[in-house]
Amino acid sequence: MRVEMPSNQPIILLKESQGQRFLPIWVGAAEATAIAFAQQGVEPPRPLTHDLMADVIEALDAVLTSVHITKIEEGTFYAELNLRTSSGVAVSISARPSDAIALALRTHSNILATAQVLEDAGIAIPMEGGEENQEVERFRAFLDEINPDDFAS
Repeated sequence: MRVEMPSNQPIILLKESQGQRFLPIWVGAAEATAIAFAQQGVEPPRPLTHDLMADVIEALDAVLTSVHITKIEEGTFYAELNLRTSSGVAVSISARPSDAIALALRTHSNILATAQVLEDAGIAIPMEGGEENQEVERFRAFLDEINPDDFAS
């Protein structure tokens, strides 16, 4: 989770597990807060929406197996929640990526993106000498120069 400057817009950065690409997804402030809470292990005194969703899934004896970022159309990302019931039935439910990611973090589920989404919206940031700090600094400089409209079709 980062904040893009100068617009102060929260952005989720998903990193390709076996590569050098990042997938930037702009989100609202409330969604960013929900994701940040999950990343930091913050447990509110009362369940937030994503905590409630995780509790409902568990109460129904189902498991969130993964979240898939499935496509991007006109600058908008789409996602699916992939669940499996205790009887082995697989279910996919359409979701906003920000909600899907917030739920995946709470349930320790995989977050995946299709190859086409990575091709269309992924940004390659090559690593030099394995220096992760240099990679982060180059990416921050890149983010200072772009905005969500750059990803519209």
